[in-house]
Amino acid sequence: MSSNDSSAPRGASSRRAELKRAYKEKPPDMGVFAVRNRANGKVLVGSSLNLPGALNRIRFELTTRIHRNFPALQEDWDRLGADAFSFEVLDVLKPPEEPVADADLKEELRVLEALWLERLRPYGEAGYNAPPK
Repeated sequence: MSSNDSSAPRGASSRRAELKRAYKEKPPDMGVFAVRNRANGKVLVGSSLNLPGALNRIRFELTTRIHRNFPALQEDWDRLGADAFSFEVLDVLKPPEEPVADADLKEELRVLEALWLERLRPYGEAGYNAPPK
């Protein structure tokens, strides 16, 4: 068998490279997420400019027991295990058509998150978020 023989069609590698480049150029989804405790109904609501990254970070921190921001969430995770939790995207903020400053996007996310906090009220016995001041 020569090095020119391949089971993939000739254009497959260039197509794969094109898809990889398009993926890298596409900004990650941004928006509002929830970490839901299915055993007791408690929820954590948050937002991020990078939803997949934020959810992966939280899952990693909980699994490795280094999650410091929400100790009650960590306690429930340790007691109930990962299977008792779901990670959900509640709302996605569409990327702007024109370039905008990160500060503007963060403000839009704060407003969107505030709407979800008002809707779900994840405070006290209902959730892991700190109540509004």
